[in-house]
Amino acid sequence: MKSIFKISGMTCNGCKLSVEDKLSSLDGVDKAYVDLTKGEAIVHSKNPISFSLISNSLPPKYKVTRTANSQNNETIKVSKIKQLKPLFIILAYISITSLLLNFKNWDSTNAMLDFMGLFYIIFSFFKILDIKGFSISFRMYDPLAKKVPFYGIVYPFIEILLGIMFLTRIEVQLAIILTIIVLGITTIGVTQTLLNKKSISCACLGTTLKLPMTEATFIENALMIIMAFVLLT
Repeated sequence: MKSIFKISGMTCNGCKLSVEDKLSSLDGVDKAYVDLTKGEAIVHSKNPISFSLISNSLPPKYKVTRTANSQNNETIKVSKIKQLKPLFIILAYISITSLLLNFKNWDSTNAMLDFMGLFYIIFSFFKILDIKGFSISFRMYDPLAKKVPFYGIVYPFIEILLGIMFLTRIEVQLAIILTIIVLGITTIGVTQTLLNKKSISCACLGTTLKLPMTEATFIENALMIIMAFVLLT
């Protein structure tokens, strides 16, 4: 990732080298280069570098100002959180409902079964709103959907079936095993996408709510898989 910062007060090659050295030594910075003619510092990093970090790292004689590029990079994390807000709200609703359903006669097993059942039913609803669009988006990262496109079409209905099985306590062991297999396959694709730093949409809530593929998708799937393994024991 490249961020550009305007820096005034640099008058010679010594200033250039000094600024480059200070910026390059910052945590998270892979490389920093100063264009003395333009009065700019080009910072390369894996994650967004904040304006305050750059400004505070340099002596007072250097004045750092934002550029459009640096502002965009700085707001990437904020915009992702805003985009993921619907996902967090839905997960919160599912969690609270699962707790309330088992509040009087608390049973952690039943609470997890209710959570998993509600998770599948609610998430499948958003997928069914645009099955074709979902299947295309799902195919971008799910290994099985890539090889068998029809799998993306039937996937929402698999979720509905699993949701009903968990909520009605019908063939729970089978539902748990299928959860580990189905979400395990998807999680492999999610992991590969994140490691390759591909910028694609997450199909977990269909195409109606356009969510970015982030670590939240991995955590969401991992949570379901962990609960499935716990219920198996």
